[in-house]
Formats: sequence, structure tokens, C-alpha cells
Amino acid sequence: MSKIRTRFAPSPTGRMHVGNLRTALYAYLIAKHEGGDFILRIEDTDQERYVEGAVDIIYRTLKKTGLLHDEGPDKDGGVGPYVQSERQASGLYLKYAQQLVEQGDAYYCFCKKEELENMKRVVAGKEISIYDKRCLRLSKEEVERRLAAGEPHVIRFNMPTEGTTTFHDVIYGDITVNNEELEDLILIKSDGYPTYNFANVVDDHLMGITHVVRGNEYLSSAPKYNRIYEAFGWEIPVYVHCPLITDETHAKLSKRSGHSSYEDLLDAGFVSEAIVNYVALLGWSPQDNEEIFSLQELIEKFDYHHINKSPAVFDMGKLRWMNGEYIKKMDPEVFYEKALPYMKQVLTKDFDFHRIAGMVQTRIEVFPDIPELIDFFENVPEYDASMYRHKKMKTTEESSLLVLQEVLPVLEAQEEYTNDPLYEALSAFVKEKGYKNGYVMWPLRTAVSGKQMTPAGATEIMEIIGKEETLKRVKAAIEKLSSVTAQV
Repeated sequence: MSKIRTRFAPSPTGRMHVGNLRTALYAYLIAKHEGGDFILRIEDTDQERYVEGAVDIIYRTLKKTGLLHDEGPDKDGGVGPYVQSERQASGLYLKYAQQLVEQGDAYYCFCKKEELENMKRVVAGKEISIYDKRCLRLSKEEVERRLAAGEPHVIRFNMPTEGTTTFHDVIYGDITVNNEELEDLILIKSDGYPTYNFANVVDDHLMGITHVVRGNEYLSSAPKYNRIYEAFGWEIPVYVHCPLITDETHAKLSKRSGHSSYEDLLDAGFVSEAIVNYVALLGWSPQDNEEIFSLQELIEKFDYHHINKSPAVFDMGKLRWMNGEYIKKMDPEVFYEKALPYMKQVLTKDFDFHRIAGMVQTRIEVFPDIPELIDFFENVPEYDASMYRHKKMKTTEESSLLVLQEVLPVLEAQEEYTNDPLYEALSAFVKEKGYKNGYVMWPLRTAVSGKQMTPAGATEIMEIIGKEETLKRVKAAIEKLSSVTAQV
């Protein structure tokens, strides 16, 4: 078999959708698993949908995700240009369309929009619009006359109307369609630009693409592509149609979801490696039950024959979990740099940010979790005294008040406010009083944090906020509990 060559051919229409990223990733993995080439081609002939700066987004996304192309607009491999508008400017597509006209496999169509809107026919019990080939019946002289007169026209492919067309897809197997359902595909539009479908076939052949990876919404186009390949006498590539990606409600993942693009996910605090890892599992399953893979491990394990047919559900909870696993393994200094802007959203005082970062690294799933987890360092939030009740610790508002009153002198006498000396002093107090550890530490942590869940224990929090702030918070807690217990 010849060397595998796959391509990613995005249109520059904005941020990269998760579905497009999966297509790029699968195409990359198929090529790299077999030591093949991964080609980037920019399909920019749809000028109405073109978005300024979108090409930069494509390059930036591929670089950040590690999906480095072997050939593309910036890496000539000898089959360029790799930008469709540049290929169009050379007359490439028109030349191939005219070849099909000369062979009798395509024809000029001069029908106006109103005529086309009136063409309906019943196929397999459904009323559909299919072009009735009326311009195919025009004489050669009539066609030449109308072309010479400059009449607007398109070039259509002449699809068969009888029999069937069968094509093979790696995931879906053999699929057969009735030829009467195949409309005469437009190859060249009235503005001289090729249609997406035609340009795809020509470019994939000329660039030597062996495996075409795309979403299963293109399954219905495959028999039309095959007819064009056969008309030219070209080898048909291996088709890999990937399943639909849905949200948790099983609706198609849309831009309105707020997390449908790679950059949406980065903005939401996900790390690139976790996104790539998760996207790989949206339709593909490894033979074992592993779920965490580096890009290199994906290259080694990926087998496109194990891509599923059924829709893949984009489970935000699963992605959050996976992202948390990547954050836990992150180099502490790298984590600190990424976490710092989030810490500074809620902390303005001169805290030990490195120490706080160390506290939260194993306790978050995405970076925006950080502010709510640490905001108490700056100020104790308003909290209800019922937080001092804890069945396991056997604490109540009354017992907590007594403990805090008893421990206050110990905290006032303590000189060194770092974790270990503080813990030793409190342990000695616990032993002296005959209390259980949690009986003291629960009300103390509640007093200095005002939160039920914190990224650190009482003494670690006290070290961060310092002696003065610790005493201030404990005294405020005593006052709060005194007020509440007095009312009982």
C-alpha cells in the first residue's frame, strides 16, 4: 500500500468547532500511526462565510494541540498551492470541469433560480427537489451560442438515473443508494468558483490523499464523490466518516452551548492536552479501559477501525474530571503561572501565592474553580452559625463557642505562625483537654475560613492569613456564637 496521506481541510469561518478539531485529530492520528503525512489545506472559496483572522486561529489551534502538519500553505510538499482560492485563481477547477464536459460526464446549465424552485419530484415516497437535466438536452450549438452571449451558467455533473451506487466506509460498511436520488451536482458555480464537493475531490486526488476523514453528515455526498472519481478514472480514497457529536440532551453540539469550540474550552479554563485527550474519545475507544493518553500514546494506540457509529455525547462533567487529572500532574511552577491570574481576581493582599497555588492544585478541575475556593483568604464571607454543627466531629454551636474561647489564649501566646508550630501547639491543647482532634479543628477552621469546604486545614490557613488576622477572625466567631447561643 502507498504511504498514508490524510488532510485537514478547514474553512476559515471562525473558531474551531470541537467536531472540526476531532476531524483534524483523527486525520493526524491515522497518518502518524502508520508513519504517513498529515496535510493542511485551507478551503476558503466560500467568500460569504469567510471570517477575518480565522486562518490564524487554524494555525494557532493546530500548534497548541500539537497536530503539526507535514505540508500546508507554510510547508510546500510539492502539491500546492494549499489554499483553495489560490488554486482557483489558476483556473485549475474549471479545467477539470471542462474535461468532464468534453467526456460527456458534465454539462452547462443555464437555468434560472425560479426554474429550479419549481422542480419537484417524488422519490421513495418523498417529494424532493432534483434537477430534471433539461439543459443536458441542449444542442452543442445552442450551448455555444449562450456561452458566447455571456449568459450566467453553472457546470453540472451528469449523474445516472437508473440502478444503484454502492460505496464503502470503514465505519459504516457498504452503503447502497438508488441513483434516482442523486441530483446532478454543481461543479462550477455561476461566479466561476468550484463547489465545496468538486474542489474536495480534485484537491484530494491531486494531493495524493489516501484516507478522507470527515463527519457523517457527508455520508450522503460520498456516492456523488465516487461518481466523479470514476469519471476521471481516479482511485477512490478510504472513507472514514465519524459519528455526530451531541450535547448532554442528545442535540447536535452547537455554538450556542458556549463550549463548542476549542478556544471556548481554553477560555473556560481547560488545558489543551486534556481537550485533545477527551476529543479523541468522542467516537473512539481503545481496546483497554484506559482514558488518559498523551498525544504520543494516542498515535501508538489509535486504530480508526474502532471508531463507533453511534453519536458521541459531549459530557462536560467527564471533561472536567479529565482536566482535573491533567492539572494534578502539571509541573507546580507551570500551574502557578496559569493559576496566578485567577488567584489575583479575589486576592489583593500580599499573600504567599505559591503556597496557595500548592493548596488548590489537586482540588480543582478547571482554573475558574480557583476564586471561589480561596476568596476567604481575603475576607471571611457571611456564614450561618449552623456550620459549626458536625455529627462526626460531635460539635455544636455551644461546644464550638467553648472550644474557641479556650483556644484563643493559646493562639494569642503562639509566636511562630507557621503550620508545624501551630499544629504542635494545638495538638498539645487537644491532649491537655482530652478532646478529639476534630472537636477543636472543625470549629477553628470554620472560624478562620467561614466555609464548609477549604483547600487546606486550619493551621495552613492560619499561616497564610497570619496571627493578627487569625485572632481577629476567631474573636469574631466567638462573638457570632455568643449571640446565637444567647438566643437559645
